[in-house]
Amino acid sequence: MYQGDLKTKRAVERNIEIIGEAVNRITKYKESKIEINNAQRVIGKRIAHEYDNISDEVIWTIIIKELPKPKEEIEEFKSQIN
Repeated sequence: MYQGDLKTKRAVERNIEIIGEAVNRITKYKESKIEINNAQRVIGKRIAHEYDNISDEVIWTIIIKELPKPKEEIEEFKSQIN
């Protein structure tokens, strides 16, 4: 179970940070032709500097409400270039 497994929680948090950093790099790349709505709000920035204040609710909100749209936008972009 997620809430009782510290290793799983930290792995999920770390993956969210990695996604946030990737989104940050995509949006800063000057030749990028992909737009990610709400890129500044997406994930990593919210938890990267709040290690002592990460709640399960914040993680859940990111996974359920904030990740699906950027994922969809990136997948659509990928399908256009393939």
